[in-house]
Amino acid sequence: MKPKTYLAFDYGTRVIGIAVGRYPPGRAEGAGTVSGLANGPDWRAIERLIGTWEPDSLVVGLPLNMDGSDNEMTVAARRFGRRLDGRYHIPVYWADERLTTASARDQVLATGVPRGRRKAALDTLAAVTILQAYFDDLPHTSPDHRGPIKE
Repeated sequence: MKPKTYLAFDYGTRVIGIAVGRYPPGRAEGAGTVSGLANGPDWRAIERLIGTWEPDSLVVGLPLNMDGSDNEMTVAARRFGRRLDGRYHIPVYWADERLTTASARDQVLATGVPRGRRKAALDTLAAVTILQAYFDDLPHTSPDHRGPIKE
């Protein structure tokens, strides 16, 4: 199997965490953050990331409620994923991101990241956690959250 490059997004209205990885081997790493603008994401910055990494697929974290239901941010993340698909025509996959922010927060605090850098580190690490979970779950894909937007 030829390795494929994935770019993952932890969508937020102010900051979007970014991670990148190849599968196989299936290891995610941080690729920084993109700021939100008054009218939405900084699409030029996202376009630069896509040009740099040339991903085969994109992964967007879905912030579902603990019972699996949607909330306001789930709707916004789905809209963001559809916009990625419409702009770049790269397959977009969904990843359940429940508890990723809490896990990332614990890791950031444990590593002693200075207070002024915690938000960027948290958003990036959340994206890494989303992509790593996606890689770890690839053999067991769920049609509810794993199918590309266009099936």
